[in-house]
Amino acid sequence: MIAISDNVQIRKDTPSGTIVINRPDRRNALSREIVEMLIQALDDFHNEKEVRAVILTGTGDTFCSGTDLHQLKETAEGKGSLEIWHKDALSMLELIEKMLRYPKPIIASVNGWVVGSGLALVLASDIVIAGAEAKLIMPEAQLGLNAGITTPLLNFRAGSGNAARILYSGMTVDAKEASHLGLFHEVVENELAWARCFEMARLCASGARESHQMTKQLINETIGENLFTQLSIGAANMAAARTTEAAKEGVDAFLEKRDPTWG
Repeated sequence: MIAISDNVQIRKDTPSGTIVINRPDRRNALSREIVEMLIQALDDFHNEKEVRAVILTGTGDTFCSGTDLHQLKETAEGKGSLEIWHKDALSMLELIEKMLRYPKPIIASVNGWVVGSGLALVLASDIVIAGAEAKLIMPEAQLGLNAGITTPLLNFRAGSGNAARILYSGMTVDAKEASHLGLFHEVVENELAWARCFEMARLCASGARESHQMTKQLINETIGENLFTQLSIGAANMAAARTTEAAKEGVDAFLEKRDPTWG
C-alpha cells in the first residue's frame, strides 16, 4: 500500500488499482484535503497502463460518512467562508466529473455506511459491489444542507421519485433495497466485497480500452446529456446552502448531539 497521504492510500494489483479512503477517526469523512487526494489518486492510475480498472473503497465499517462537518463548522467560524465553500464545491464537482469522464471503469467496493456526499462517489462509479451490511442515508435535509452534487446522480441512477423519497425523508436504505433500486449492482458477504471487485476488474480487463472509454462517454455524456449541467447547478446550490441559518443550526445540532430547532 502506498500512501498519497495518511488519509488516502493506493495499491496496484494488476489489472486493478485500489484507492482507499483511510480516515477511520472521522469515519472516512470528505475533508477538502481528501477530495484533492482522490483527484490525485485517479490521475496517478490514469497513467498506469497496467491498471485497467480502479477500485474505490474505505477502511473500517464505513465507506464514507460524507462531508466533514467539523471542518465545515470551522470554516463557518473563520474568515472568507463564502469563498472557501465555493472552492470546496468546485473541487467536489471536479472529482465527480473526473470519475464520470474517467477512461477506465471505476468499481466501488462498499463496506458499511455510505452517507451524504459519500453517496456521490458511489453513484459516480460505473459498477458498485456492496457488502450485505452496507447502508446508505442522505441526511442533508436534517442538517439544513443541500445535496446538490449527489441529487443529480441519484436521479440519474434511480429516477426522480426514488431520489425524492430518499432525499426528503433522510431514511436509511439497506443493501437489499439499494440493490432493488439499482444503486448497488451486486451484494455479497461483507468480507468478499473487494475480492468480487477485483474479479470484476479482471473481467473488464478482457475488453478493449477504447471500447470502455466510448461506452462510458455514451452512457454518461450522451444518454446523460444534461447530467453535467445539473451537477454544476447542484454545486452552486450546495455552496449556497452552507451560508444559511438552517445549515448553522443543523450542523451545530449534529455536533452537539441534539435535535435541531428550525425557524
